[in-house]
Amino acid sequence: MTDEYETLRWPTNLDRAGIEKRLVEVRDSGVRELADFFSGLEQMTSAQLGAAVVSALSWIQGKPEHRRSAMQLEMVAMNLKNLKK
Repeated sequence: MTDEYETLRWPTNLDRAGIEKRLVEVRDSGVRELADFFSGLEQMTSAQLGAAVVSALSWIQGKPEHRRSAMQLEMVAMNLKNLKK
């Protein structure tokens, strides 16, 4: 799912396509609650996408069984500034 050398300290610079790709992976991870956050993500505005990422991060907090998805969401959150309107 992620590059083995990627960390929040040395994040990958993602554009909207890269952000969407990671969120599709999160959506398709088999966790229904996460899928709900990103249903129709391709049509979301930048603001809607940002809000969905923040909401998903809030939901996933304290759920170590979903750490892999949490890492993807954290990386996306670091790149939300790159979303174009």
